[in-house]
Amino acid sequence: MENLNYHHLLYFWTVASEGTIAQASKKLFLAPQTISGQIRKLEQNLGVKLFRRSGRRIVLTDDGRRVLDYADSIFSLGRELEEDIRGGGRSGKLILRVGVGPMVHKLIAFRLLEPVFQLDQEVRILASGDGREELLDRLENHGLDMILCDAPIPSHIQVHAFNHFLGECPMVFMGVPKLARSLRPGFPGSLEGAPVLLPQERTVLRTSLDRWIDAKKVVPEVRGEFSDTSLLKAVGQAGVGIFAVPRVIEKEVRRQYGVERVGVLDGVRETFYAISPERRIHHPAVVVITQTARERLLSKTA
Repeated sequence: MENLNYHHLLYFWTVASEGTIAQASKKLFLAPQTISGQIRKLEQNLGVKLFRRSGRRIVLTDDGRRVLDYADSIFSLGRELEEDIRGGGRSGKLILRVGVGPMVHKLIAFRLLEPVFQLDQEVRILASGDGREELLDRLENHGLDMILCDAPIPSHIQVHAFNHFLGECPMVFMGVPKLARSLRPGFPGSLEGAPVLLPQERTVLRTSLDRWIDAKKVVPEVRGEFSDTSLLKAVGQAGVGIFAVPRVIEKEVRRQYGVERVGVLDGVRETFYAISPERRIHHPAVVVITQTARERLLSKTA
């Protein structure tokens, strides 16, 4: 095999990132025929097909996805090199652009991000929240290094990204002291007719909670459904209903919101994932997050 031509790799990477040769030609200021010819040369050099036709569209082959994984890493390192040099050689400053899914408790997100600040390098975190599909779109367009979320990428969403399981933890119901103390005796049977606040429908946690409630043969009164965990807890703090939180942050939630445990939801566990554009993670901050996540999520769960 000849030496890899990085211009060819750049043309391939741009087409894969933009979705079409036409869009890539606008970004690269090159004729579509030129880009097509250069990609064919890359395919000949590698000995594999990188794209295949699907109707009027072109989609990546399995080999194409593997090559894109490497290309993402190569050009990501190139951007880091450029940023470091432009920064006057202040090697030390590391940027982590992270998106936090709406169903991830912010206390969990902090616990997962906390080890980043213990790195030898100085780290600047650019954190943002949004809907799942919006975050995935930004990740695919290189606007994020990682997404923290409560579920892997759904199979129906076609995006070049990879799931990294971080861990899971059990859940507890919590509520303001008066409500919690009234429901604690006889739990979970005491939930019959009790006011509850739930995550929005079609989320992983909501499905688990619905199954648990059905299995316990109780019918609580659903006072609200929420797509944002911070708002859910704020409403719970006002005494509107009880709500479920990961047991690993129970102490922090009790302290911040003035609530108490009602009972443990046996068998209900919330999962957490990091989604990155790389199968093999290279970003130092993402590496330390994935390496320390399990102890952060599973510790202090008594």
